[in-house]
Amino acid sequence: MNLVAKGLAAAAISATLVGAVQAQTTEINFGIISTESSQNLKTIWTPFLEAMEKDTGLKVNAFFATDYAGVIEGMRFGKVDVAWFGNKSGMEAVDRANGEVFAQTVDSEGNPGYWSLLLANVDSDMEKLDDALKCDGTLDFGIGDPNSTSGFLVPTTFIFAKNGIDPKTCFKTVRNANHETNLMAVANKQVDLATNNTENLRRLQTTNPEAAKKVKIIWQSPLIPSDPILWRKDLDQAAKDKIYTFFFSYGRLGTPEEVESARDVLAALQWAPFKPSSDAQLYPIRIMEITKQEFQVQSDDKMSADEKTAKLEELKAEKARYEGLMAKVPQS
Repeated sequence: MNLVAKGLAAAAISATLVGAVQAQTTEINFGIISTESSQNLKTIWTPFLEAMEKDTGLKVNAFFATDYAGVIEGMRFGKVDVAWFGNKSGMEAVDRANGEVFAQTVDSEGNPGYWSLLLANVDSDMEKLDDALKCDGTLDFGIGDPNSTSGFLVPTTFIFAKNGIDPKTCFKTVRNANHETNLMAVANKQVDLATNNTENLRRLQTTNPEAAKKVKIIWQSPLIPSDPILWRKDLDQAAKDKIYTFFFSYGRLGTPEEVESARDVLAALQWAPFKPSSDAQLYPIRIMEITKQEFQVQSDDKMSADEKTAKLEELKAEKARYEGLMAKVPQS
């Protein structure tokens, strides 16, 4: 019996055992991070949430916020029960909002994850990363939400911290925005360069191909794991079982017509059927966060040599712990 089948069987048994003794949830709020405008997100998410409501018997409400922190805080204060996050925001939800990873998205084109990008307009003279890092205060830069993995954490780690560069002193202006806003700002020459990722660029190539033709990639990051889906740890078990069953049945089980319809809904989200996951998928992101801190400590001229040594040893030990944990995770 494969992992998904075992999980579905366990969920059914668990629902029978605990359903009678635990207050059952009848309504949940599903959090959706603000990668683009709420209206665009509603268009692609509504069919999925309607299917979730129908199959689980739970009333499912979409929860949108103006930034990633809004969804994290929503989970923290019990306003969000289940949510789609990026890895960085998912890590924050685990650490600060009693969240727990239970599923992982799967790319519809078979990619093992996605990549952070630095984009410029096609008419720009910039062709590579060094061109963007001249740091003469002439360029306008768009960076992502502070809780975005690809829009903020990855470029902050692998571009700026690694090179000892502070974006605020490197560029003429620095502004935070969601992926869609940054993409269009580059396409329309409102900023000289901006962060983004391969998933959102691919979406733009479908929704606005003319705008997509106006941007070019000048840097691509190491691979980022696909996004996690989290629920609140304290969500009652009966609700968890219904949600678990839905996620790992959707696009897999049903009549051929039902499976095809579900896969069309997932394809609009650029996904294939989900796979089971856990907080362990966040280990690479935790290591990345520590790496960023190491770079920052090394370039901090306000710390003494002894302070730097002590802090770096502390970070080294923490990183080694997560590397050890990651090594024990079975590879799918």
